[in-house]
Amino acid sequence: MARIPLLQLSDISLTFGGDPVFADLSLVVQPGDRVALVGRNGSGKSTLMKVMAGLVEADSGNIVAGPGVSVGYMEQDPDMSGFATLGDFAVHGLAPSDLYKVERAGEGLKFDPARAVDTASGGERRRAALARLMAEEPALMLLDEPTNHLDIEAIAWLEAELKATRAAYVLISHDRAFLRELSRATLWIDRGMVRRQEKGFSAFEAWRDTVWEEEDQTRHKLNRKIKAEARWAVEGISARRKRNMGRVRALQDLRAERAAQIKRQGAAAMALDAGPKSGRKVIEARGISKSYGEKLIFRPFDLRVLRGDRIAFVGPNGVGKTTLLKTLIGQEPPDTGTVTLGTGLELAVFDQARSQLDPDVSLWDSLTSDPEMRVSGKADQVMVRGTPRHVVGYLKEFLFDEARARAPVRSLSGGEKARLLLARIMARQSNLLVLDEPTNDLDVETLDLLQDLLDQYDGTVLLVSHDRDFLDRVAVTTVAMEGDGRATVYAGGWSDYRVQRGADAPEVGPDKPKMTAPKPKTKPEARSGGLSFTEKHRLDALPAEMERLEAEIAKVQALLSDPDLFTCEPVKFRKATEALAERQLRLSAAEEEWLMLAEKAEA
Repeated sequence: MARIPLLQLSDISLTFGGDPVFADLSLVVQPGDRVALVGRNGSGKSTLMKVMAGLVEADSGNIVAGPGVSVGYMEQDPDMSGFATLGDFAVHGLAPSDLYKVERAGEGLKFDPARAVDTASGGERRRAALARLMAEEPALMLLDEPTNHLDIEAIAWLEAELKATRAAYVLISHDRAFLRELSRATLWIDRGMVRRQEKGFSAFEAWRDTVWEEEDQTRHKLNRKIKAEARWAVEGISARRKRNMGRVRALQDLRAERAAQIKRQGAAAMALDAGPKSGRKVIEARGISKSYGEKLIFRPFDLRVLRGDRIAFVGPNGVGKTTLLKTLIGQEPPDTGTVTLGTGLELAVFDQARSQLDPDVSLWDSLTSDPEMRVSGKADQVMVRGTPRHVVGYLKEFLFDEARARAPVRSLSGGEKARLLLARIMARQSNLLVLDEPTNDLDVETLDLLQDLLDQYDGTVLLVSHDRDFLDRVAVTTVAMEGDGRATVYAGGWSDYRVQRGADAPEVGPDKPKMTAPKPKTKPEARSGGLSFTEKHRLDALPAEMERLEAEIAKVQALLSDPDLFTCEPVKFRKATEALAERQLRLSAAEEEWLMLAEKAEA
């Protein structure tokens, strides 16, 4: 028996002034669907979701919801006008018997219902909107960047809730680990076209590359055909004009077909220049601590940062990651202890609040007004890593067209603001890069490019992020802050930290007591197959970890296959060789661990 769709869009077309956002778009959302909605920043993901929610009216086409189907939508910037507190907004429209659901969601998402709306941050507003949506329990949830401004603990809570729900949902998120865990199908917006694949986000990149490869082959064949027909037209066309006008018209049609093809947007042409090397010792922190009044941020703590380190700082929101970061780079004084900075440091900072961007100035002025980028006597040029560049040309490298150059910063999306801030940072040389939540709002392609740049960067990186996938790809050391004033150093990225800490240990937040490990019993608690719960979890997790390492090894090997790499870029060759050896060792250890656990499970 055919299922009745929850939502059906037929022949939707929408234009905002210029090129169409969508043309003749049709899609169906079925009961139980768990869909990742992906595409480049500015491709129309949020617009499509607003069309699905009925908040944006299409120029043509039909939208039909199934009988009795409720559709819930969580937007990026919820309108809370008319509400005094976040709690008032979150419970609005709910029956008294359902109010406990908001309280439960609020605990998982960690928002204060008593917080006044006019003093709440954007992240707090989003958490309240998400709690309201989860409490309403609609048949179809439309979630636009639900993980933004959530810490890893809250993301894990939301992930578990969405896995358990019987509702269908469509997700927009920059968090690749989140999408991989939750999606079973993928909607891909690309140049006004929406494609669907009945596989989750884990299969998206391979699918995208296959589509683009087929597109390139088709374009190549078309170009060859046009070239051959044009050669025929030049060679003696006048003698054959009357009897071959049909062929001439066919050539015109081929050229029109090529002109109508929408060119793919390339990747941002971002680049990092580490400049002169710093001293080997970048930061030496001894016995540093920090408190604000009675609130302890971190107890006496030691950390040595050496040139080339990639150190991630993780922990719940509000635990003090940014404060520790500022203390380490000398922007905040410690209450106790000392921080010694190394020699020859050139610092570049990406702050999570984007405070370096004035919302009321244009993109053009945002670059030309920066003292470090200003070119004396040249109002239309900026200094980019020591070379004068036209401001529009530089903006184009970060995927801003000329028409946007005079637009105010406040008109940009979150991802566009992140790219503009990266443009400012990457214009200068630096050998110490501080990135506080750089991944928020960036699309998959830009995240991949940023990761590659950090891999090749010959400086030192300090990173705060809640993006587990990005942490695994970038960090080689993790400093965990768990809310009790301790900052603990672990080797590796997020997954390595979780394994060393104990993947099944409870998450610890600033408002939760740290749980102590239970005393061992006389006989170890075991599951079927002779494995403990932790060993069973590790056995299940290892295949994905080995697959990730194999992919990273293949990527590094492809880089090293360039015969000119050693001669032209010896530093890059050395770092790639070291990375290859390190990943091969980790893969070998993971394979041995998997074999040992598999044999134990079979025993």
